[in-house]
Amino acid sequence: MTERSTVLEIAGLAKRFGGLTVIDGLDLTVGDREILGIIGPNGAGKTTLFNLVAGVLQPSAGTIRYNGREIGRLRTWDRCRLGIGRTYQIPKPFTHLTVFENVLAAAVHGAAKSLRAAREQAEAMLEITGLSADHGRPAGQLTLLDLKRLELCRALAVGPRLLLLDEIAGGLTDAEVDTLLGIIRRVHGEGTAIVWIEHVIRALRGLCHRIAVLHEGSFVAIGEPQAVLADARIRSIYLGE
Repeated sequence: MTERSTVLEIAGLAKRFGGLTVIDGLDLTVGDREILGIIGPNGAGKTTLFNLVAGVLQPSAGTIRYNGREIGRLRTWDRCRLGIGRTYQIPKPFTHLTVFENVLAAAVHGAAKSLRAAREQAEAMLEITGLSADHGRPAGQLTLLDLKRLELCRALAVGPRLLLLDEIAGGLTDAEVDTLLGIIRRVHGEGTAIVWIEHVIRALRGLCHRIAVLHEGSFVAIGEPQAVLADARIRSIYLGE
């Protein structure tokens, strides 16, 4: 990977729930404009890591720095307004609102934009994600692919410099994954750093600069995709081979 300025730096990060340690002393840096994939078996702590970075959970120990600023105790919406966008594994739009209204709400409340600026941002993100034609459609009527696109669109509406994708390709057909990859390439081309949890390995293989493997709350490998995925130990942990 070429040298990049650091957008996210995690040091000694830990999360304990009573006597259960879910995240155990993680160290990680993510470069500006980097795409970092995170893989690991279910229960490895992947979503907990995202919840810590996004502010849903508070760390038990360690630091989280975004653009050089310690954010480990900031509220979720404050992190969002600093430029951290996040999707969820299961899309949960406001089903009674239109596609446009869902994205508008993200731009107004997530990015604290004026209504006029939020409208412009929402329209631009609908175009990027291919949802412009569904502008006035109730979100509850969308297909799974379009729900995933809407989830991504809402995250983009906050204008993130760092985008956290949580299994956004899950449940899609190969053709639908390819559609999503095209959108993610475009988003990355606009200058966004991406950290991407995913089980669809081919999606990560084609886009990521590095892949990190999380197992039982710790990183057991971080490196270039081909090298990591070819490692026999990683295949044993993740693929059961």
